[in-house]
Amino acid sequence: MNSRERVLRAFKRLPGLPDRVPIQFDLCRQLSDHFGKELGIPVHYTENPYEDVTYRISANELRVAMGSDVVIVGASVSDDYHIVKEPDGTWLNEYQMRMRQGSVYVEVVNYPLAHVETTSDLEAYRFPDPDAPGRFRDAERLTKKYKNDFLIIGDIEVTVFSLAHQLVGMEKLLVDMMMETEYVVPLFEACAEYQTQIGLRLIEKGVDAIWFGDDFGTQMSLIIPPETFREQLKPFYKRMIDRFREANPDIIPILHCDGAVAELLDDIREIGFEVFNPVQPGVPGHLPQDMKDHFGEKFSFWGAIDQQDLLPNGSDEDLEKDISEKISILGNCGGYMISPAHILQQDVSPDRVILFIEMCKKYGKYLS
Repeated sequence: MNSRERVLRAFKRLPGLPDRVPIQFDLCRQLSDHFGKELGIPVHYTENPYEDVTYRISANELRVAMGSDVVIVGASVSDDYHIVKEPDGTWLNEYQMRMRQGSVYVEVVNYPLAHVETTSDLEAYRFPDPDAPGRFRDAERLTKKYKNDFLIIGDIEVTVFSLAHQLVGMEKLLVDMMMETEYVVPLFEACAEYQTQIGLRLIEKGVDAIWFGDDFGTQMSLIIPPETFREQLKPFYKRMIDRFREANPDIIPILHCDGAVAELLDDIREIGFEVFNPVQPGVPGHLPQDMKDHFGEKFSFWGAIDQQDLLPNGSDEDLEKDISEKISILGNCGGYMISPAHILQQDVSPDRVILFIEMCKKYGKYLS
């Protein structure tokens, strides 16, 4: 059984169980460079217009050699756009957000729509051109190279809500959502339309799945009331999936959503999402058995291994126990692809990355 069939079975698109639970992982630049040098595999980076997404869609050649069962592609920065770093270390990305490198992830220090109040203010903003030269060069190349053997996921993370608050600022957007300020719903519509165009072009290149990414939860609860999500955001995700299915009826819609969001999962399934990622561990409502019992018939799960503390700091025995438990519960009767809940950072040692992969293979086999 090759990786493609393994993931299609895990995602319930083919009948029967896979031979083992499929594996996926993302590596930061430092880990990618380390393993690339160690294994003698050149590492290619696809620079995404939103910088942190770069590490979702880069180093695919390396990751499949290490054991990943999927290839993840996405839009890259246009050939016509050149990043210029200022003396203070900041830069403007293609969305015209002023960025700086934080301790782990990039941070927005100046929002292009920080002063938006009306639809007229919003109309003055221009999203990057979906058809700019070079935008999908890597996506097309990787899809052609790996399509027969691996499931190809098209990544449009930082999709609607996250893109909106990175353009406006989180605090302002949340206040304006509660106040129902004039520009809010049109902004969500504009973000959805832009990422729909990106997704449609990835579908044209041949991807099997579209990976949305918006975080609606904190470590303890939802960021916004469920009613606000249903009124202001839910219709746009539903419309996006409908349009993707018009382009390819077999497309697999996947949602990455951090935080304690169990309260929204029925809505998320109604929208049309089939795979829920990352099943963030350690937050209310996300115990593996609760997830499997309450939502196992509605979703396949992807993720669930803690990269915040367990992978960098836990013992080898604790990591092995957690992997075994997550596979035995979330992978029971299929419906699970195991991975860390987010990108592995340089606080995770290379040895721990290898141990993670080895333990996933050890405990992931299904009895024939």
